[in-house]
Amino acid sequence: MNDKTGTVYLVGAGPGDAGLFTMRGAELMARADVVVYDALVNTSLLRLAPDAAEIIYGGKRAKAHAIPQDQLNQLLIDKAKEGKTVVRLKGGDPYLFGRGGEEAEELNDAGVPFEVVPGISSIYAAPNYAGIPVTHRDHCSGFTVITGHEDPTKDESSIDWEQLAKSSGTKVVLMGVERIARIAEQLIENGMPDNTPVAMVRWGTTGRQRTIEGTLSNIADVVAKTNFKAPAVTVIGGVVTLRDRLNWSEKRPLFGRRIVVTRTRKQASQLSRQLLELGGDVLEIPTIRIEPSEDRQTIIDALMELNSYNWLVFTSPNGVDSFFDMFFKAFPDLRDIGGVRIAAVGPATAAKLKALHLTVDVMPEKYLASEVAKAINEYESVENLKILLLRAEVANPELPDELESLGAIVDDVPCYRTVKETDDRTGTAEDFQTNGADWITFTSSSTVENFHARFDLPAKVAQFSDLRLASIGPETSKAIKTLGLKPDIEAAEHTIAGLVSALESAQ
Repeated sequence: MNDKTGTVYLVGAGPGDAGLFTMRGAELMARADVVVYDALVNTSLLRLAPDAAEIIYGGKRAKAHAIPQDQLNQLLIDKAKEGKTVVRLKGGDPYLFGRGGEEAEELNDAGVPFEVVPGISSIYAAPNYAGIPVTHRDHCSGFTVITGHEDPTKDESSIDWEQLAKSSGTKVVLMGVERIARIAEQLIENGMPDNTPVAMVRWGTTGRQRTIEGTLSNIADVVAKTNFKAPAVTVIGGVVTLRDRLNWSEKRPLFGRRIVVTRTRKQASQLSRQLLELGGDVLEIPTIRIEPSEDRQTIIDALMELNSYNWLVFTSPNGVDSFFDMFFKAFPDLRDIGGVRIAAVGPATAAKLKALHLTVDVMPEKYLASEVAKAINEYESVENLKILLLRAEVANPELPDELESLGAIVDDVPCYRTVKETDDRTGTAEDFQTNGADWITFTSSSTVENFHARFDLPAKVAQFSDLRLASIGPETSKAIKTLGLKPDIEAAEHTIAGLVSALESAQ
């Protein structure tokens, strides 16, 4: 046992939208040794933890407890006494119907240091994303929150239903889907008008959000008719009528669309962020990861002869990152790159080079081997010029063949390799296997090939009839067609922004 006891952090994960997670929470996740998370936590937050962190599911859903509460409390104590930093990641806020107070008491009694990090609660966040402010000058100046898990018919209810029904202000009910009929009945019986507006928001703040509306007299029928399920927040009061005017979230162009992002874990955030802002329900399932090339000697030789090249050609941001990682290990000064000219395929690749204060001399509009070679040759004749092509270990031979056909002397040097990614730390791959998606986005031929190797892409298209494929450009589309499929959309501009635009237009 470690001589020093670690600290347990009870961290509120917020209502579901990962963008609502606190900075303090992210800071603690980044240095966690152990993360114990609940069922309602957005699992994308688990990626904030170090790769070496132990991830434990401690979630509770109605009648299905992964770890009984007493055992979970002891788990937190035991891990801390091993000297570990423990993050107990809880949906919403730890002290709002989350049993965080009980866990904190147990830690205190065991002599374990703890800190509680508040989280944004679904009490107000879910209504917000459904276009409902819980207070409004024209409707009310306060609100009351109750738990729907308490049976309204029990003899010793802690809820004064008569006072609740007669009090002004919005009523917010958490965990009340299964008992909504009895809750509505109690409120009506105690004097609340039966035509009082009611809204119920399921999976609030996420791309899976679903909202139903009714009144106290008919909301139970609406729940039954629409097969509405937990988890949900119920809002009762006049503020519900504002939804028609204030419903900003559900009007976003990709709202409710489940979209798979297959980029590397490091690169996924750029595409995911744009899709999330447009309302998409994003499943990050990286199919590849980037590792240094195993052929290190070839790139070392190229670096030693760098001043002999007329052109450096980068076909992806990964090539830029990998090459300059090696370059700066060999040379202390960027000026050692010499007077070489530079070609970049795509604005993302060009942006990486510009970030290094390097001028891109040529950037073809389309990523086609013939276009790249043509663009360089139009800038200056490549006959007898020496060109260093920096890209993946396994790459299409068309580009070097095109350049050589124009008389160039080409060294095709692998500076990185793509490796299959099979990790499913956040459970998104399992989610996709079970529930499918509306779209799968592919940003390179290697993402297509590795996704297929893992899931059998044609089989998934056959299994889920609504599943569609989105390609970033011709090379990626070619890989899809090789499998006997065709992309449903191909980005006109072969960039992340172009892919997002194509998805927007396809809705």
